[in-house]
Amino acid sequence: MGVAKLTELNTIVPESKYARVERERRFLLADLPEGLTRADPHLQITDNYITGTRLRLRKVRDPRTNKWVVKFTQKFAPNPADLSRTIITNTYLNALEAETLSVFNTNEIRKNRYRFEFEGRAFGIDMFLGDLFGLVLAEVSFETDEELDSFDKPPFAVADVTNDPVFSGGSLCELTFAEVKQHIIEEGLIRK
Repeated sequence: MGVAKLTELNTIVPESKYARVERERRFLLADLPEGLTRADPHLQITDNYITGTRLRLRKVRDPRTNKWVVKFTQKFAPNPADLSRTIITNTYLNALEAETLSVFNTNEIRKNRYRFEFEGRAFGIDMFLGDLFGLVLAEVSFETDEELDSFDKPPFAVADVTNDPVFSGGSLCELTFAEVKQHIIEEGLIRK
């Protein structure tokens, strides 16, 4: 008798009572919205994506307090054509658990996240660092499908990139800003 091997064909992933639907729209920005500066309060986020999986290790640091939140996350879109609705499961980690999982420090994204209010909505504005320096994205979340579907692109955004897989974290972690900018030009999101 041989040892049973896990494959995509014989692995069952049941629905989790701990997972929730996350409804988000994502927008490309030319820079921080008017009224927001790099010196404004923000969080420092480091995401490490585990190659070939739907998993990431996220470390969030508040520079004002030097406090950290670390979470191990599984995130995926049940319908690959609709990236606005994802299933997300978070497990919050203590320092030892985070250190144990830090062996996965590859495929890293670093960014500063700013909170920005516009017309009663709380946006997360991400200014990317490192290889993606120059990329600025905005995310906004919704409680219902109706709110998500009826939301228009805000005037401070260049383009709605919600359903463009290039702008998902799992893709961005393998790209540079030059490659993203080339994609933006090829897709006609901005002119040269």
